[in-house]
Amino acid sequence: MKHVYKHLFAANLLAVGLAATAQTPPATPGAAPARMEREHHGRFDPAKMQERIARRQADLKQKLQITPAQEGAWTAYTASMKPPANMQRPNRAEFEKLTTPERIDRMRAMRAARAAEMDKRADATKTFYAALSPDQKKVFDTQAARGHRGGEQHHKG
Repeated sequence: MKHVYKHLFAANLLAVGLAATAQTPPATPGAAPARMEREHHGRFDPAKMQERIARRQADLKQKLQITPAQEGAWTAYTASMKPPANMQRPNRAEFEKLTTPERIDRMRAMRAARAAEMDKRADATKTFYAALSPDQKKVFDTQAARGHRGGEQHHKG
């Protein structure tokens, strides 16, 4: 009896595999594999990112109605939000040559640098926030909350 179940199980696996293969559309000539499309779609474009950041900052500045007296605080705030030039992803080939303890140490150092950068931005945000009027603070709170929920930079769907 066990022998029959083994054959039925093997036949089911074969049938499921054939059905899955039959439902997979054939690759069209010249079409990139799905993995390559994701890689291409997900590539980081610094120019587009800077453009998006500038657009969001201009929108926020307009909504906050920054006064001439607040212009210095605004400039310091936006300058602190720029990503540092030395904050880059590690070279993958170089990273793979490291031993596991060396990789751990490198990751810890990168984490510490990111944490320091986040602290710097948090302090700059608090300083800028202190320079805002109560009405401006309400607008800033609404905009900051919207940005953390996804805002315009995340795709929906």
